[in-house]
Amino acid sequence: MTSYSDPSRTTGADAAPTDTPDEALRRSLGVARRRFLSTCTAVAAGAVAAPVFGASPALAHGRDHGHGHGHDHGRGQVLVPPHKRGIILYTVRDATARDPLASDLPSGFREVFKQLARHGYRQVEFAGYNQHANAPGGASLESVQGARLLRSWLDEYGLRAQGNHGFIPSSWPLTAADKDTFKKHLEIANILGMDHMGTGGDPTGSSYRADWDVAADKWNALGEIARREGIKLYTHNHDSAYGFLLDRGPLDDQGRPTRSSGIRKLEYFLKVTDPKLVWLEMDIFWAHVAQYKFHTYTAPDGSTRRNVFDPAGLVTRYNKRYPLFHAKDGVVDTSNGMGWDMVPFGTGDIDYTTFFSRVGLSNYRNPMVEDDNSPSATDPAQSLREAKISYDNMAALRRRRR
Repeated sequence: MTSYSDPSRTTGADAAPTDTPDEALRRSLGVARRRFLSTCTAVAAGAVAAPVFGASPALAHGRDHGHGHGHDHGRGQVLVPPHKRGIILYTVRDATARDPLASDLPSGFREVFKQLARHGYRQVEFAGYNQHANAPGGASLESVQGARLLRSWLDEYGLRAQGNHGFIPSSWPLTAADKDTFKKHLEIANILGMDHMGTGGDPTGSSYRADWDVAADKWNALGEIARREGIKLYTHNHDSAYGFLLDRGPLDDQGRPTRSSGIRKLEYFLKVTDPKLVWLEMDIFWAHVAQYKFHTYTAPDGSTRRNVFDPAGLVTRYNKRYPLFHAKDGVVDTSNGMGWDMVPFGTGDIDYTTFFSRVGLSNYRNPMVEDDNSPSATDPAQSLREAKISYDNMAALRRRRR
């Protein structure tokens, strides 16, 4: 298993020996110097630290039609190869749910696949298998027959299914019914051609180590079932999963620890799950929210200690445990309690050029564009239009020349 790094360490491995601590932190996080200095000024003034991972977004100047896996005619190394540019269908959920008899806009899975392929996408991640009842195939395609129909449309438009936020049994130990349903979803995943199948939730919402140990046992068991079917099982994160584990005393009146060793909850989960059975999909936006929210913890001796979360650093430490990402962007907002407001990919402040450069393995990772806010009650074309903006901005990402 990959070794775990000391959670109190905040400097990157590439920090220069002569760096000051602040310079080492800025270098390890890939932070623009101007933003870093402004953040330090805000902290000095008594404000809550602003997110430190932001930098100028990459702006697209046109769709990338290249089919190579790394370079683009002298323009610099492509950070996300064309065959790895994906989107989770939750981003365009209003379009798949649209009544084709009431709109001329793309409606249902087949038409949405066609439009996403036109935008340039080559991968999709499902968020369930339901669509409007009037769309071809009917309301639910959560069956073997439905999966075969979906696969025919994916093949028709040159798309690859790569994951689903779907069914993870709530029971533990597993009931026979839950185990059968889980196996049905694995069969659907195989028909669709997925390498990975997962969920949109955290393994547990608890902060206590005992609950994460139970979650690890459950996910190891599910991962073994999935492995026998040729599928890699993954879990997805929100910000709370990168908060600090409560694993040290003193105990509260229910016998639960009240302090932390400094290890983050999902880092502990990585440590106690089998790397051959359990995989992760990092939602990069929520990881940056965690960076903003969870930067201090109460140590076993009662002291307050600081540990700024480095999302890319965690990925590189655990490397191939992270085959998927949600590529979700945000603009800095220190007034909302999260540090970020969600925006279409490439129009925000998260420094994706640095992030993808640091995590590497571009032909292994599968970044899926996501924007929870793309569907609009007043602009029915918005989600597919923003999907194209996000694609173009992802295609424009290039490694910076040295």
